[in-house]
Amino acid sequence: MRRLSLALVILPLFAAAPAQAEMVTLTPQLIGEIFCMARIGNDDGILSGVLTDELRTLIAYAEARNDTIARAHPDEKPPLGDGIPWSSFPDYAGECAIGSVAIEGETARVVVDFGFPEDHSADFSDTLHLKAIPHRYDPATGIWRLDDVAYTTDGTLRQSLTAAFETP
Repeated sequence: MRRLSLALVILPLFAAAPAQAEMVTLTPQLIGEIFCMARIGNDDGILSGVLTDELRTLIAYAEARNDTIARAHPDEKPPLGDGIPWSSFPDYAGECAIGSVAIEGETARVVVDFGFPEDHSADFSDTLHLKAIPHRYDPATGIWRLDDVAYTTDGTLRQSLTAAFETP
């Protein structure tokens, strides 16, 4: 009798489930929100899954060079002493929100607004550059990945990672 009761409870759950699940991919808006969560939460680790392979490789290379310099000169601040320069300014912003989202073919631009509640004159906006990357399950549409960050001040994340190690 217990088996019959359990079956009567579980069977409707399977009947209510869709016959075939649809894949849901991250939109540019969602990647912007993940970026904000990482910045506000001070946890850049959650970004690694939404980066293009090229940006992930550039960051790994820059971190390795930074570690080598830090070991060679332990009394000096290395080029990435404040971490990966994900935004125009290294200061911790208490607020982060998505501004506009523009999609053009296989690229997208997501404006990220950083806010300082104690001093709104310090607020600024950077722009995430995303690319649609082919995906084995949906090669026609692809999946969105973060490829660069354009700073409000000038320059980009990629340029900063490269320039950090150039000798004057």
